[in-house]
Amino acid sequence: MNKAQLIDAMAENAGMSKTDARKALDAFIKSTSDALKTGDRVALVGFGSFSVSARTARTGRNPQTGKEITIAAKKVVKFKPGTELGDNVN
Repeated sequence: MNKAQLIDAMAENAGMSKTDARKALDAFIKSTSDALKTGDRVALVGFGSFSVSARTARTGRNPQTGKEITIAAKKVVKFKPGTELGDNVN
């Protein structure tokens, strides 16, 4: 499902216009991104939680040449699904 399909589904399920659904989705994405940038955790009970984790620098290998390369440290976003979401998928 891509963003346009998600907006269509949100509009249909919530009984709102596609424009309002797009605004709601964009607001959710912006709010979540802003919270993660400041190091906060976003928890949606029944759905899951988003958090930021620090990944340390490490040594990797270029698969084409076999040469060792250094992979820089960075922050990564993690998602842990909630129990209800997992039950609905299974």
